[in-house]
Amino acid sequence: MQLPYRKPGKFSRPLFDPHITQEKHDELTQTLETLLRKRPHAAREVARLAELGDFSENVEYQLAKGRLRRINEQILVLENQLKQAEIIHTDHSSPFIELGDTLEVSVNGSTKTLTILGSSETDPVRGIISQHSPIGTALLGKKIGETVVVPIGKRTVTYTILSKKRP
Repeated sequence: MQLPYRKPGKFSRPLFDPHITQEKHDELTQTLETLLRKRPHAAREVARLAELGDFSENVEYQLAKGRLRRINEQILVLENQLKQAEIIHTDHSSPFIELGDTLEVSVNGSTKTLTILGSSETDPVRGIISQHSPIGTALLGKKIGETVVVPIGKRTVTYTILSKKRP
């Protein structure tokens, strides 16, 4: 019997895409260092409030314990992400479009600049698209001058790769 696909729930976490830029790696490292500095203070606060006695009616203790749990969980998640991270290195001499490249493409007569990165760094408004998106998947592995047709919903969009920019 096949289990039905269900959307992620409120408490589930999307899978982490290990492909990140050096800037994103530095940002995650900085966040981890901040949390590691906060943890001893939060632990001392829990210990201080625990001395007040009855845990079931000690609201301050419950809140402090919750804060400490959140800090510990965030630390574990960040350490895991940093352990699995693969820094994106681009080969600008390659004629093929690769992860981390910034492209200039022609779409329906207008020119757009797109950067293909991992899904944890996407920002379509700024032209940063995921390697797993339909557009990113279609462009990866192509050469300058090639045209790709991308099905988006019920329509198709034609992208022509004009150039590959250096950062």
